[in-house]
Amino acid sequence: MQSINDKVTFITGASSGIGMATAGLFAQNGSRLILAARRVERLEDLAAEIKSQYGSKIFCFKLDVRNHKEVEEKIGSLPKEWKEIDILINNAGLSRGLDKLHNGQLIDWEEMLDTNVKGLLYVSRAVIPGMVQRKKGDIVNIGSIAGHEVYPGGNVYCASKFAVNAITKGMQIDLVDTPIRVSTVDPGMVETEFSMVRFRGDNERAIKVYQGIQPLLAEDVAEAILFCVTRPPHVNIHQLHIMPTAQGSATIAYRKV
Repeated sequence: MQSINDKVTFITGASSGIGMATAGLFAQNGSRLILAARRVERLEDLAAEIKSQYGSKIFCFKLDVRNHKEVEEKIGSLPKEWKEIDILINNAGLSRGLDKLHNGQLIDWEEMLDTNVKGLLYVSRAVIPGMVQRKKGDIVNIGSIAGHEVYPGGNVYCASKFAVNAITKGMQIDLVDTPIRVSTVDPGMVETEFSMVRFRGDNERAIKVYQGIQPLLAEDVAEAILFCVTRPPHVNIHQLHIMPTAQGSATIAYRKV
């Protein structure tokens, strides 16, 4: 097992869910954290809690990964002690709605593609050159079962996660002549704010997604991410697909009535 102690880990979308759980787990294992998200107040609360619990060094800032100029400026102007990023976790992502394509909302499509695909590209383009120059680094892109199966109403969201899958494979090929490792962690059903965001705050509809089943927790996915970056240097976990025991596919799950 390779230690992440004192390594600088940059997590996007760190204010909730998988990003938040990963921040806590990586802090517990001694990593220094750069945390970014749009909800900076929640980030600051998280940073204070982690510092109190683990005494971690944390730098957090507001970031909208959809804004290329903002991504370039904020990552480019990181303080000296935070510039050398060892681990990049491209976690920022979301889904909107379950409409059929011909009923879909353009604003929803743009938000998903701008965040899940272009945001990942913008951040990666800003961070990876430094890793290449230093000849070290780990990149973990957070994909989804939706990057392998298209389900009813998933059209554009699934397309965005298929893109993450393809981009990750492209990164692995492009960086094969370097020591940099690239992984994708692709979960099935995870109980986070995901469904609340998808259904724009409709709590009743969001709760139904997880009824009768024990879904993954954000902490389960965080442990999978940690596994990827702590393998010996000659080992690269290309893809880690993690599902609840009661889920067989994107559309098949055993629910206790």
